[in-house]
Amino acid sequence: MTNACLTFRDLTLGYGSHPAIHHLNGIVRKGSLTAVVGANGSGKSTLMKGIVGVLKPMEGAVVRMQGVRTAYLPQQSELDRSFPARVVDLVSLGLWPKRGMLGRYTKEDCESVSKALMAVGLGGFEKRPIDTLSGGQLQRTLFARVLLQDADLILLDEPFNAVDAKTVGDLIQLIKRWHGEERTIMVVVHDLDLVRQNFPETLLLARQPVAWGNTKETLRPENLLKARRFHEAWEENAPWCEPSGHDHAHDDDGHDHHDHAHDHHHDHQHGSGPRAA
Repeated sequence: MTNACLTFRDLTLGYGSHPAIHHLNGIVRKGSLTAVVGANGSGKSTLMKGIVGVLKPMEGAVVRMQGVRTAYLPQQSELDRSFPARVVDLVSLGLWPKRGMLGRYTKEDCESVSKALMAVGLGGFEKRPIDTLSGGQLQRTLFARVLLQDADLILLDEPFNAVDAKTVGDLIQLIKRWHGEERTIMVVVHDLDLVRQNFPETLLLARQPVAWGNTKETLRPENLLKARRFHEAWEENAPWCEPSGHDHAHDDDGHDHHDHAHDHHHDHQHGSGPRAA
C-alpha cells in the first residue's frame, strides 16, 4: 500500500505484562490529519510512544513507510523545566538529526531558529530561560522545534493542554499549514468540539479501536457510548490479551469486544482507518 505512511498489524502495546492498547489494525494515510481521542487511560499516549519506538510491541507491529522522518512532541509533563536551558537551546534540538549531537551550528542554522520562533509568535525569545515561560509559551517553543525538524510524520501528544485559547488557535493554524504541505499528522486531543471543527479524521480508542475514519461518523453518540462502556469494562491491571483468533472479553450483551469493534470499523473506511493488513 504505497499510500500508507503507517500500517498497524495486530498491534498490542503496554507496560510490563499489562497491555494498554489491544489488537489495532489499519493504516494512517500519507498526508492525513488524524485526531486520537478517548478517555484518560484509553491508550492514546501509549500509541504515540509505540509509533515513535519508545515502546516495543507486545504483539504485532508498526510499519512505517520507508524513509519517513518523524517528529514527536510528548506531553509537557514529560519535560524537565528545571533543566538550565534557554529557548534557543530547546529549539535547536530540532536540528540535531541534520547536524548530529556534536555538530557545529552555522549562521544559517541560527537564522532558521529565529524564523521558527517568529513563526510561532516568539520572536526575540532566544535567550529566555525555559523555566520562565508560561505553558503557552513553552508549547510554542516546542512547536518551533518541530518546525526545524522538517518531518514527514508529526506526532503531537496533547499539545493543547494548559495553554490559552489564542495559543490553541495559533497552533491549530500551524498544524493546518503542515497538513497543507501533505505531512502526515496525528494529534492526541481531549476537546471533541475542537476535533469536530479542525480534524478531518479521528481514531476513537478505549484500549482498543472503537471507530476510525471520518470524524463526523467516528464521533457519533453511539460510538462515544460504546467507547465509554468498553473503557469502564477494562480493569486497570488487565492481564495479557491473547492475539487475534483467541477468545476475547465480552460485554454485557455477549458481544466479542475485539470482533465487534473491528466489524464496525469496516463500515467507515475513507482511505484510512482499519483495514486488513
